Order: sequence, then C-alpha cells, then structure tokens
Amino acid sequence: ADNQGPGPARALAANSKPRTVQGGAVYTTPFAPNVMSVQIMLNTDGRPLNARIELLQGPNNNKQVMEVYCEDGMDRPFYVVVETPGDGNVVRIVNTATLEYPLSAHVEAFVIDNNRNLATQGAGLRWS
Repeated sequence: ADNQGPGPARALAANSKPRTVQGGAVYTTPFAPNVMSVQIMLNTDGRPLNARIELLQGPNNNKQVMEVYCEDGMDRPFYVVVETPGDGNVVRIVNTATLEYPLSAHVEAFVIDNNRNLATQGAGLRWS
C-alpha cells in the first residue's frame, strides 16, 4: 500500500490527535451548526477494523449509517467526508469488534461556513 505523499487522509492523520475506541465502545462528538461537512478516518495497528459510523441529527435520529470492515486497518485505513447540513449534528462511532480489536478515530470539521451567524441562528446543541 502507498502510505506516502499528500492527501486529505494523511493530512488528517498528521494534524489531529486520534481517539482510541476500544472494542464494543462508542465515541460520540457533536459539531457546531456552521460545520458543513466532517472528515472521519478510522485505522488500527494492523488488526481488522470493524465499525459503524452514524450521523445523528437530534436525539437518536440516524440520518446516515455506514458499516465499515477491512482486514488490516493500518494498510487500508477508512477515510470519508460526510455532509452535515442543519443544526444539532453528532457523529457516533461504534467499534463493533471485540475488546481485543481497538481502533483509532480521527474526526474533524472539513468545511466550515464562517458566514453563518451563530448569534442569530442559535449555537445548536450544548454538551456539559
């Protein structure tokens, strides 16, 4: 596999800190209403990658669901850009593998609409 050279997945891996998601665990992260799309990369240390990526809008309202599997998450990491229109978007990553197979998740905003006035349109969900 070609793991050298430029590309959005390599830039995301180089410029963001991954979140380790143990097998059977869930990682959830909300996004501000001015985030128009989100980039997600999942990889492992060479073990199989088995996960579900969900885009939620509102409480437990699935807008998009992706089932992801690959035999070697280091040679073939999974990278996707997901559109997130509207308010209250949350990305939920579920590691559907067993405890012995953790994964690393990189989740960052991809396109941000800086012209959107959050003061008049609301700031979306607030998490404590």
